[in-house]
Amino acid sequence: MFDVVVIGAGPAGASAALFTAKAGKKTLVLDNDKTVTKRAWVENHYGVLEISGPNLVEIGKQQASKFGAEIVQATVTNISQVEGGFKVEAEEGEYEAKHVIVATGFFVDLAEKVGLATKPGTEPRVKTILDVDAAGKTNIEGIWAAGTVAGMSVHTIVTAGDGAKVAINLLSVMNGERYVDHDILKA
Repeated sequence: MFDVVVIGAGPAGASAALFTAKAGKKTLVLDNDKTVTKRAWVENHYGVLEISGPNLVEIGKQQASKFGAEIVQATVTNISQVEGGFKVEAEEGEYEAKHVIVATGFFVDLAEKVGLATKPGTEPRVKTILDVDAAGKTNIEGIWAAGTVAGMSVHTIVTAGDGAKVAINLLSVMNGERYVDHDILKA
């Protein structure tokens, strides 16, 4: 059983996976390779002069993998509750996890299918988003959401930051105390 399954490897999902994996949690990322970021040219991402969307996504996946996250190209078809967590079903297999982070960008079909509460979106071209609290929790205990699907702006810097925020909040719940991840500059 994984500690965390992240659905989506765009900026929100890969950022969440980077934090959970770096914190030592057994993390799986399931990604269908349909992120809108793959069509972007990015010049407004703090710390990056400019980058293509495909390169940004690939680097995000590499960062998460560096800390042990497993990345599988898969289309998730269902999430159901099982003892101790969730069963995440994909066309390519089934996985179990204690927690799930939904980071599916513009796509809410899966979320609606499994009973996650939605509301109208506020971003242009984003009709429906998940109804989450400030921490990123959905109406189903143990399922969290991050990025555009959770109502954040479609800008990569915003969705990546939201993925990190949701992961930190989840890690804090898992650890029973506020989680902080600060690295020190090596001399």
